[in-house]
Parts: sequence; C-alpha cells; structure tokens
Amino acid sequence: MKTAFFFILITAFLFTSGFSKQPNFQTLVVNPLSSSKLQSSNLDDFSWSESQTLTTTPSTTELSSSEPKSILTLNLQHIDSLTSKEDETHESLFKSRLQRDEARVSTLKSMAVKARSSHGKNATAGRGNGKDFSASIISGLAQGSGEYFTRLGVGTPPKYAYMVLDTGSDIPWIQCQPCRKCYSQTDPIFNPSKSKSYAGVTCNSPLCRKLDASGCNQKKSCLYQVSYGDGSFTFGELATETFTFRGTKIPKIALGCGHDNEGLFVGAAGILGLGRGRLSFPTQSDRRFGGKFSYCLVDRTSSTSSKPSSVVFGESSVSKSAVFTPMLQNPKQDTFYYVGLLGISVGGVRVSGIRSSFFKLDKAGNGGVIIDSGTSVTRLTRPAYTALRDALRVGTKGLKSAPGFSLFDTCYDLSGQKEVKVPTVVMHFGGGADVSLPAANYLIPVDTNGVFCFAFAGTTGGLSIIGNIQQQGIRVVFDRARSRVGFSPRGCA
Repeated sequence: MKTAFFFILITAFLFTSGFSKQPNFQTLVVNPLSSSKLQSSNLDDFSWSESQTLTTTPSTTELSSSEPKSILTLNLQHIDSLTSKEDETHESLFKSRLQRDEARVSTLKSMAVKARSSHGKNATAGRGNGKDFSASIISGLAQGSGEYFTRLGVGTPPKYAYMVLDTGSDIPWIQCQPCRKCYSQTDPIFNPSKSKSYAGVTCNSPLCRKLDASGCNQKKSCLYQVSYGDGSFTFGELATETFTFRGTKIPKIALGCGHDNEGLFVGAAGILGLGRGRLSFPTQSDRRFGGKFSYCLVDRTSSTSSKPSSVVFGESSVSKSAVFTPMLQNPKQDTFYYVGLLGISVGGVRVSGIRSSFFKLDKAGNGGVIIDSGTSVTRLTRPAYTALRDALRVGTKGLKSAPGFSLFDTCYDLSGQKEVKVPTVVMHFGGGADVSLPAANYLIPVDTNGVFCFAFAGTTGGLSIIGNIQQQGIRVVFDRARSRVGFSPRGCA
C-alpha cells in the first residue's frame, strides 16, 4: 500500500515538474536544394487573354453585389521558369533571396519608424514630390523585386503584365510611358495614351487627397511618389484605370502611373498593394469582394512541388478550416496587418523565455507583429528569437551541427539522410489561434550538400515579422470586414 502511494506521489511530481511529457516530434524529409540549373521558359506560355476566361458573369462591366459570383481558375507558374539566365541555379537564387530579404526588412522597419515620426501618416502612400475571383501568384525568387507576382491586364484593351503582390504596400502602381527613367521589365511598358479607360486625377479630387501629401504639376494633374527603405522609389501621376484578371474587369482603380522608377524592381511592371491603407487594392475593391482575400504560397525552392500558389478575393477566400486571430490596429501605421503573438511552443512545451510582452504593440505604434508576404524569413525580437533558438537546439541535440549560413546561426548537416525527427514548433496567436508549422517551414535547405538551417532570425527595433517561409502551405486569410487574420493548414489543398 505504501509502495503504491509512493509511486503515485512520484508520478504526480514528474507530471507537475514537466518531465513526464515527452517532446513532440515530426518528420523532416531531407530534400537539399536541387543542383540542376533552372530552365527558362517561353513567356507566351503565361500570356492571358480575355478569350481564356472561365467567368460565368459578364466581363465587360462592373458586377453588382446582387449578380452571380464569378468562377475563375487560373494556372500558376513559378517565376523560376521565367528566368533568362541559363546558368542560374537554385543555390544562387536562394542566396539572392536572402540578400533581398535583408533589404525588405530594412524597408518595413523604416516604414514603421517614419509612421511613428509622422504621427500616423502612411509611409507607403504618395508624397508630393461581393464578387469572387482568384489570380495566379508566381514566386519572385528569380526576379530582383518582390517575392510573389501575379499577371493582370491594365487598361482597355488590357495590356498584360507581371505585378508584385505585396501586403506591405498600398497604392498600386505601374511603369508608364513616357519614361523619365524606367527599369527593365519582362513586358512592354504600359502606354496610357493607348488605353480608352485611363483617366487622370486632378489635384483637387478626393482621390488625390487620400495621398498623405499630394503634388500638382502645371496641368493640374495629381502627382504621387512612393519611396522604399532600400532607396527604391516610383514617381508619376495618379490616375484611375481598369484592371482585368483573366476576363473579369474591375474599373476605376486608382493607381500610380510611374514615369520615374528606380531601384530593386527589375522584372515586374509594378506593384499591386494589398495593405490596409486607403488606396490599397483590397480597400478600393471592398464593395466588390467584401473586404476579404487570402493566399496560399508553396515552397519556391522545391523542384518537386506540384501544388500552385494562389490568391483569392471574395467570400470564397475564407477557408472553413481556418483558425482566426484578431487583426490589430496600429494607430500610427495603417498599411501593415498586425496580429497578437502570445508565445511559441517547441516539442509540445511552451518556451518559457518567450513572453507576450516581447510582441506588444503599444499606443505609440512601437513593437507588434505583422504578417508579410514579401519577407521570407520570420524575424522575432532578439530575446524571443534567442529563447526559441535555444529551445530548438535542445530538441535537436541528436542532429549533426553545421556552421552558420548567412543570417542563420543554427544549422545542421543532414547529408546522407532521407528523413529526420525534429521537435514541433507551434505559434500561439491571440484568440486561441494555434498554428503548427510543418517541419519544412522552419528547417530549410541552404545548399545542395544537405545543410539545413533554422529559418528564423533575431531583429532589433521591436517590430517582429512573420515571413512567407513560415506561411508556406498554409492558407492565410485577411478578413478585413471582421478584423481578423486566419490560418488554415489544409486550406491549400
């Protein structure tokens, strides 16, 4: 009897001490970066025309909320297949991607700082100087700008071009003739004089006043300028134009017609801003799509990935299997999608060194966590990252370590192995939204020799960013109508 009682006491002690619970593990399939060179592809394979539309509704006029919903299915292509460099490899592309990522993070941090110092003005807006549709997203790994692209028609008749999809930007813009200075892009530069639907915006129009600071030329045309933290910028006239997504037309979208565009934009014709600001595409199309959109991003470095990336606007973008967390509002910055991150678990155990205060967004606009489509590697405030990294190292003691790589300080030599067991990683967001990451979303290949690294990094300055590597294979829902962000691990099927 005493023995049984003693056993119960010991069991209770082990349970309450946290030693009885074995860490949770999952399988990581070891697929190094492919050593094969990328194959360039004919752009004609991706040229879309109105004759290819699968919409069930008229495509020549704007649809009202009472009309039937459109049904669009678009093929998706990887931007790697568009590369013109015949000697480009997956490894060289990955290194370029990390270099771009540093510039991207600097841009976002700069935007946050400028927003605070300008008392709430949107740092990405110009300075003075109902229906459903889905569109293809193309990974921007091989291009010099952005990370994901879609192909859409601009003007009447529509001229198709690649546009960066960016949740960290607001106003859509495209390179326009005549060029004072334009960068190299895949498609011909848009000529507004040949579009029947192009309409300039005057200086005293309500649209012009939505810019944080608008300019005016001698013709009384509204001028815009968007500057980025890496030194890139676009400058030109504000106008309205018709966008065509494979036959579905959306008229009177305000966009910047850029005549002077300089920086890291090589390849795409411009940017389709998906932020929360007053001139972002989702805001401008609120009446059409109900303030809802979602995307699903696939592994861009995988040579075997068969599922496409996609973006969906409208009610059907909200996955039924999604878990939701409240969308937070930064009083000083209206572009970013802020969420509340409460903690992170590794191997089924909450990391004690990570406190919710590390991610708090205060009233002055400091700190916080944003979901971003253009950042690759998730950045956490330094104390949170250090605690997370140390917890992962404890759970991977059986793996052979390797030297650090680029911004990664925790790497493993998995050469010669087909699969390994690694501790699970779960991100705990506000509202009870727990998101379990696939192993491939936090241990990624960095070369062709089997070296894998922990795809998180530390940052200073307070702003944490959930990057697209951690979002891979998870449908991310932006339900602006209900002020929430959703995550659906099965939403990409």
